[in-house]
Amino acid sequence: MSLTESVVSAVSEKLPGAKIVRIRLEIGRLAGVVPDSVRFCFEIVAAGTELEGAELEILEPPGVAHCRQCGVMVELADSVLLCTCGSANLEVLSGTEMLIKEVEVA
Repeated sequence: MSLTESVVSAVSEKLPGAKIVRIRLEIGRLAGVVPDSVRFCFEIVAAGTELEGAELEILEPPGVAHCRQCGVMVELADSVLLCTCGSANLEVLSGTEMLIKEVEVA
């Protein structure tokens, strides 16, 4: 809930009085955030703000890591950090982000 409140607060502060039509978030699959929870909380948190009634779009890019054991780049769909070679010695390069990517104003 607090992450969703932070998103609504950040957009409301940057665009006071604007009618927000759509907001696009990017939540990496390794971020430890459940996108369905953000969707559930969004309508509640946005009520009475510039974001009330806005469409919420969430992009969920996979994680990307470099295997220190075999040297390959590995795409990670979830928080199980294993290379295809079986090694857990990974350097995570992306997939942990939570970003406001785009805000559409009427």
